[in-house]
Amino acid sequence: MARADLDKHPTDVRRMFDGVAKRYDLTNDVLSLGQDRRWRREVIDAVDPQHGERVLDLAAGTGTSSEPFAERGARVVPCDFSLGMLEVGKRARPHLPFTAGDGTRLPFSDATFDAVTISFGLRNIVDPLAGLRELRRVTRPGGRLVVCEFSHPTWAPFRTVYVEYLMKALPPVARAVSSAPDAYVYLAESIRAWPDQQGLADLIAEAGWRGAEWKNLSGGIVALHRGTA
Repeated sequence: MARADLDKHPTDVRRMFDGVAKRYDLTNDVLSLGQDRRWRREVIDAVDPQHGERVLDLAAGTGTSSEPFAERGARVVPCDFSLGMLEVGKRARPHLPFTAGDGTRLPFSDATFDAVTISFGLRNIVDPLAGLRELRRVTRPGGRLVVCEFSHPTWAPFRTVYVEYLMKALPPVARAVSSAPDAYVYLAESIRAWPDQQGLADLIAEAGWRGAEWKNLSGGIVALHRGTA
């Protein structure tokens, strides 16, 4: 399987995620040293889903991030453009309504959801601004946006160590546990090239969301951004 490039051609990115789907959740757990579980809890708390609310979980992959919404009584829709991810997710979580969809052309009507969220997927959309605008379109007035994404560590010495880990340590670890390790070279590069916390907040505001703000997690390795429709 060829890895995707930073121009993020949709076909290449889709093929790449199809290739990593089989062991995706395990690989994420190993590479994040278990921190991904904490980050998912932070997303749930930030969205604060109420019983019966409609929640879109975009770039949901195998549905690991969607399950907690269902457990809270929300009507969650896991959506992803990787059919490989959806197939793995449907086998593991057949009770969830997995839906295939492109982040720039979502298959939902205007103002469908009370809350929308995307975790570690926005930077893989070919046009992140268009993706944020599309999320805004399908969210009802007053609805919530939560974006969980890799960001820039706030402490300079740690940032240096982190970049070294991304570019040197992450690919060998991925080779040991992933079903498609070359994909993680692209993922490391995409993380390094992604805007910092303020840059993403500005993008969210440009897409039409109000009150964009963020919370740093794990020293800024990850940032949790929020906005209101």
